[in-house]
Amino acid sequence: MGFLGDLKNRLYTKLRRTLNLEQLDARQARMHSIQIEQFLEENLYRNPRYQQPDKLNRFEFQAFSQMGDDGIIEEIFRRIGTTNQYFIEFGVEDGTETNTTYLLYKGWKGLWMDGSASHIAAIHDNCPKAIARGDLKAIQAFITAENIETLFDKAGVPTEPDLLSIDIDRNDYHVWKAIHKYRPRVVIVEYNAIFRPGCEFVIDYDASAMWDGSGNTGASLESFCKLANEKGYKLVACCFAGVNAYFVREDVIGDHFVGPFTAANFYEPPRYNLYHKTGHPRKLSL
Repeated sequence: MGFLGDLKNRLYTKLRRTLNLEQLDARQARMHSIQIEQFLEENLYRNPRYQQPDKLNRFEFQAFSQMGDDGIIEEIFRRIGTTNQYFIEFGVEDGTETNTTYLLYKGWKGLWMDGSASHIAAIHDNCPKAIARGDLKAIQAFITAENIETLFDKAGVPTEPDLLSIDIDRNDYHVWKAIHKYRPRVVIVEYNAIFRPGCEFVIDYDASAMWDGSGNTGASLESFCKLANEKGYKLVACCFAGVNAYFVREDVIGDHFVGPFTAANFYEPPRYNLYHKTGHPRKLSL
């Protein structure tokens, strides 16, 4: 950073304290959190639409997930049960905000993968006991459609894990399409909610490309549903924030869920403003 950069940071911090900006930021954060809680209470938990038997959104809660995904995951497995309690998730960053961290606390085992060496190092620092016990493997890998099954092979994952969660921000559709040998019972994918039901969109595959921050990324829910049907899965939910879609393997569906299992029925629009972390800052003790 250098002397000038360090001096600039110290002066900036002093100025913020002088102007009470830190207290103001904390107050604004609390107000934002309260506003989100009120919005969810009025528009989700008290909304008759989400009391219908086909909707899982009323079960949403956030422990370590980005939105209310922890609750949906818990409800799905309450209905279908578990087999090996094994998960796979990639695009996990440092592990403090994932769809499967809460499962580790509940006794599951699994594989995390991320392309960043610093993220994987942070996971090893934060989860030494889980890694030592063999409950968690954390592997650095830039994931592509070409290498995904090889990575699974090398990690020794079961061919039918209970859960697969895909969140790499761009090539999610193509990576799931490339998985043939492995048949997870439940699959979570991040869909592009700007494309409404009835619109098929899949970004062109580029193995080396990453998300550029624009809306030109991923795939629409309609396209994911079409792929899921080809692979033998049915859509059973989308999180209220319009981020993640949940697919259950057809032979597991039984009478546990209510259809129609379509994008039109389960689609949720983008409500990215609902993103916030509840409670204290996340710190793992695994």
